[in-house]
Amino acid sequence: MPRTDHLLALPEVTAAAQRLSAPTVRDLARAAQDRARRGEILPEEVPAALREALTHRRATALTPVLNATGVVVHTNLGRAPLSAAATEALIAAAGYVDVELDLDTGVRSRRGRATRAAVLAACPAAEDALVVNNGAAALVLATTALAAGREVVVSRGELIEIGAGFRLPDLIASTGARLREVGTTNRTHLTDYTCAVGPETGCLLKVHPSNFRVHGFTAEATLAELRTLADEHRLPLVADLGSGLLAPDPALPDEPDAASALAAGADLVVASGDKLLGGPQAGLLLGRAEVIEHLARHPLARAVRADKLALAALEATLVAGRVPVVEFLHADPEVLRSRVERLAAAVDGGAQVAVVPHQGRVGGGGGPGVPLPGWALRLPECAARALRLGDPAVLARVHDGACLLDLRCVPETEDEQVAAAVRRALHPALSPLEHP
Repeated sequence: MPRTDHLLALPEVTAAAQRLSAPTVRDLARAAQDRARRGEILPEEVPAALREALTHRRATALTPVLNATGVVVHTNLGRAPLSAAATEALIAAAGYVDVELDLDTGVRSRRGRATRAAVLAACPAAEDALVVNNGAAALVLATTALAAGREVVVSRGELIEIGAGFRLPDLIASTGARLREVGTTNRTHLTDYTCAVGPETGCLLKVHPSNFRVHGFTAEATLAELRTLADEHRLPLVADLGSGLLAPDPALPDEPDAASALAAGADLVVASGDKLLGGPQAGLLLGRAEVIEHLARHPLARAVRADKLALAALEATLVAGRVPVVEFLHADPEVLRSRVERLAAAVDGGAQVAVVPHQGRVGGGGGPGVPLPGWALRLPECAARALRLGDPAVLARVHDGACLLDLRCVPETEDEQVAAAVRRALHPALSPLEHP
């Protein structure tokens, strides 16, 4: 059995130690030795097994995935994929950067000035902007600074539950504010808000009910109507849009956007950066300068501030010419069909494969119920697991007993990778999968 110190002295192993910690490399060496002790490999094969393990061991356990589900903003896959410009910005910001320094004067400056300027350029309707670490944090900061110990007036039909069981009422209650629910699930009128407003009111809140739609006998008070009430009682009006759309998008006609909400009278708009905006995880607060300044000075603002990586990636997203989320949302169905047909021909799966119509989805709480017409490659359901465990990992949609591959969110440059993965999934004997 090769000694551990001899294994660690191998040139490939010492080189790997530059990107992996010494304990990690040592654990991999011992794992290779244990394989020999169990009789899985010969003792003389241990160095080769260690080299192979080091080749596949990354510094992070996160596995890159090709998203073939047709869901553009896929929360389980990290929501929005970053643009090339944002990825480049992350690398540039990895070292020391002037995140809070004016290089001209050498004195401390406002954090993330360039990112703030990029946000305001993308949404001129906002007088000022503040970036925090995610959308929920933005809402928590807003309700804490504006209504802690007082009431937040909100419609019952807008008390939503977001992903992983987090509920808006619980989030707001955690800030020390009290919820004042008005109206009913399906109908809330301006008079409901009017009757609820009093000396204890801290702010009026209107929430976009992402992830679902209520149809039929419905009614809601508009931001313009609430603006009149807010002016009468000198109250701040907050609009939580969630999805992060800064301007109207013809592909999503019913999706609220920040520019329209501010124009309708909102003092403050809350949105996410990693959904329809297509950037990193971030919370955006846009609105009147005095409101933003009040929030920025609150002690909680320090606890939820965005780090330099998020600030850099968000700025780059806003100035980039190509943002993947936008491209995926507006993908041409005929182009998608041609790609899927080429994929079907490349895998040569016979009766096992078929090109079928497929409706993609926006995802991430944006455009609920809005179909994105496209096409998919239908495979046997059993192929889904093999695709997930392959290299590269390919996530497909499993529906009605079939595995469906939608190329909407797969860069065209990766089509051959997908084809190779499908061939391996359909014919595992060609390249046996190693299951962890």
